[in-house]
Amino acid sequence: MYNAEKPSVEDLPSTAQLLKSTIAALAAAVVILVTVVLPAEYGIDPTRIGRVLGLTEMGEIKTQLQEEAEADQQSAVGSEPGWFAQLGSLFVSSAAAQEAEVWADEFSFSLAPGEGAEWKLVMEEAAEAEFSWNTDKGVVNFDLHGDGGGRSISYEKGRGVPAATGVLKAAFTGNHGWFWRNRTGAPLKVTVRLRGAYTDIKRTY
Repeated sequence: MYNAEKPSVEDLPSTAQLLKSTIAALAAAVVILVTVVLPAEYGIDPTRIGRVLGLTEMGEIKTQLQEEAEADQQSAVGSEPGWFAQLGSLFVSSAAAQEAEVWADEFSFSLAPGEGAEWKLVMEEAAEAEFSWNTDKGVVNFDLHGDGGGRSISYEKGRGVPAATGVLKAAFTGNHGWFWRNRTGAPLKVTVRLRGAYTDIKRTY
């Protein structure tokens, strides 16, 4: 092995030379910071060199995008309800949905092509019953009417209807309900949901 020769003292840089090199490096870094980094990243251009080179516009765009992103984030945070409000809203929505789906009675029946069926509610005068009925496919003709005590009434009629909802208010004490007929060429099923002031449900045809 050969030992490397140690450099002589004369070959080593002096303290003054090291200091000069450090100052030169710092000066170059400052120049780069002022003329390139600040304009390109932050839109700050004290020397106007960045605008000549097109760097200032780039920095202004970046700054604007950053400000818009922060504003959007603050807006989203400010508009978002707290966890307590969200929880309360969830309970209210759930309760409303459950209330809307609670029916006292529900039944279904099938109708062949040309077949009809009649269902009636036994109700007192001025009593009200909420209803919702629909077919699984196709449409039906219907007649919502009532009879009792020698009296009769037709509340509503429809042709080619797939579903209906509403409130039936008895005009007098008696039987009040629907007659459905399937005038299509295919069998279908009718589902009826009811709740309200009635004492009985019966099929009369």
